[in-house]
Amino acid sequence: MKTSRLFALALATAALAGPAAAEPFRLIVTDMEAPLVPNSVMDLALQEGYFERAGVEVELVRVQQTPMAMAALRSGEGEMANVAVESLLQSVAQGADDLRAVMSPNKSLPFLIAAQNGIGSAGDLAGKRFGIGRIGSLDHTLSLQVLTAAGVDTGSLQMVALGQPSARAQALLADQIDATTMSIGTYTAIEAQAAGSVQVLVDVDAYYRAAPVVSKVNAVTAETLASRGPEVEAVIEALTLAARDFAADPQLWVAAMQKARPDVAEADLQKLGAAFAGSWSVNGGLQREELEFSAGWLYASEDFKGVTPAPLEAWTDFGPVEAVLARIGTTDGSDALTR
Repeated sequence: MKTSRLFALALATAALAGPAAAEPFRLIVTDMEAPLVPNSVMDLALQEGYFERAGVEVELVRVQQTPMAMAALRSGEGEMANVAVESLLQSVAQGADDLRAVMSPNKSLPFLIAAQNGIGSAGDLAGKRFGIGRIGSLDHTLSLQVLTAAGVDTGSLQMVALGQPSARAQALLADQIDATTMSIGTYTAIEAQAAGSVQVLVDVDAYYRAAPVVSKVNAVTAETLASRGPEVEAVIEALTLAARDFAADPQLWVAAMQKARPDVAEADLQKLGAAFAGSWSVNGGLQREELEFSAGWLYASEDFKGVTPAPLEAWTDFGPVEAVLARIGTTDGSDALTR
């Protein structure tokens, strides 16, 4: 009888402990250190105790690039992985039917278009030299979407393939091209050199409004949803609350990043924190209209030629984020609900 009472007590204690009573929840990320983009929220949520306060013990598993993150997720080396939407859709096209996006801590790449100071508006780019990574690269195809939305005759542009963003930035500084797309981080790195000669023509927010392509999501397997659902929700809650804090006060992000990345100048972090203020996933980052736009854009690309588009429900599960938002409420911001 005494043994039975002790066993019952142990079960009750485990139930009260909640998600943190399980083995560590492994979150697979593709950065070797906290990145200088809103995706840093995953590192900072761990560093600043957000996961702990949400009642889940999280361990970050670091791999290089999405293919390795996807492989690690499929092989059980982690419970959740931050992966490119493109790779998730490719896996679905190859027959994977047990993968679901449950949130996006950093929906978009923080792209902007920088141009020579003499160019007054996007419309003035007609006939100009536009630097790209390569024909068909992400920066190329997204920029065509943005420029078309701005009324630019993209067929008149002289596309100059220059490779990496740093090379395109240097070409812009050297007046070898008239404009190019780069991340806010790349622009910050050249801003001092660019003073008086280069300007931001299309800022990060305007770029995303014109091309609302969700770049990355956090995905889990159906088995994880079934067996560790409360922890999935706890991770979403922690990341969403951290995002809300950083959106409300960019200085909090700066202070956290100073601890995580002491190698980065505070002045640069201040500029980035201010630039990211409207980019945080304050409502979980999983919005139907943006996901449908993103999938349609990807399925229309050459990489998905001949692939039958999968319905959104085949690779997305809104249930966990909706459960979290039912508890913590929604908030205003660029991450507006579209469900």
